[in-house]
Amino acid sequence: MKKIYLSLILVAGILSSLVSCSDDLLDPVAAKGDNIVLSAPTGGTYALSASTASATAFTAKWTSSTFGYSAAARYTLQVIKSTGNFSAPGTFPLGDFAVDASVNLEKAVTNRQLNAALLAAGGPIGTSQSYKVRVVGSPLNQSSSTVDAYTIVSNEITITATAFDTYDEFARIYVPGNYQGASGYGSDWSPGDAAVAKLFSAGNNGNYEGFVWFANSTPEFKFSPVAAWSGDRGEASGSGAFSGVLGGNNIKPASGGTYFFTVNWAAGTYTMDLRQVSIIGAATPNGWGSGTPLTFDTNPSSPYYQMYTSTLTLAADEFLIRLKDDWSVKMGTLSGNTENTTTGGQYKIKLGGGNMKVPTAGTYKVVLDIRNSANYNIRLMPQ
Repeated sequence: MKKIYLSLILVAGILSSLVSCSDDLLDPVAAKGDNIVLSAPTGGTYALSASTASATAFTAKWTSSTFGYSAAARYTLQVIKSTGNFSAPGTFPLGDFAVDASVNLEKAVTNRQLNAALLAAGGPIGTSQSYKVRVVGSPLNQSSSTVDAYTIVSNEITITATAFDTYDEFARIYVPGNYQGASGYGSDWSPGDAAVAKLFSAGNNGNYEGFVWFANSTPEFKFSPVAAWSGDRGEASGSGAFSGVLGGNNIKPASGGTYFFTVNWAAGTYTMDLRQVSIIGAATPNGWGSGTPLTFDTNPSSPYYQMYTSTLTLAADEFLIRLKDDWSVKMGTLSGNTENTTTGGQYKIKLGGGNMKVPTAGTYKVVLDIRNSANYNIRLMPQ
């Protein structure tokens, strides 16, 4: 009988050892490794501007971490206002690196990249603001729960920076007309009004595109290369054609609504197409069957002025911005693949992009900002 008991004890011990080994193999992270030390920037003041957008603001320098085991790591620079917390920071990806705890890593951050992170953190444009920055590291090729559990953060460093308006980086033309007052673009026929609709050139190459909302049923307008009546162009024939040659007559669309424009200023040609603006997908109230319209905000005091918005209950599922009922025109992810959106922050999108995904079910204010063709973006603001 004693032999039987001893055998059972030995078997139980062996099984326990095997289970322990198996658990270690499934989750090789036994403990967090070395802390990350952010050694640069060391502080300082950064007055960012569109004219120096491509210049280096600073070079971030930090130490590697092993995360308790040997694996590659992903590092991200996070930025928040100095009075906030890191629950919804602005971010800039520093890259993926092989882990070596003895190596100091570094990455140059341009004015443009830092500016994007400042704006995503809610930083004001043109006003000096104090921010905290840190580096966050997480292991690659692990489950999301493992990544979350073993994310390592660095020390925090305080900087002072002034963000610039991304519009200032890109050439633009102006779209003055009789629709401005009714549509939230300032005073009618006023190219110099700060609120006038604009079309931007993402490549600064004379090709412009963008969206304009006409609230009235009989809109008329022209294009101007400056914020004044100088060098302006309209329709050559006066027909209001949806594609035509630029000339001297007012352009007269057949109806109001949202229009998408392309203008080749040097060639003297343009196109305009009537568009709907709606959100559609399994995450939305109507599923993939029909879109939920977004409303253009004409209130100058609103933080979403001249953006398309709607407050909706969304599921943790996929969606797109649909601009035409036949699915020929849509907006989605820059990569073209299905991606989780960020909650609260600006998520850049493009025409023809891939499906987006709501990270967590809930009620959101959907904010679609398509004022600047070089920076189409969407935000899901928790309500």
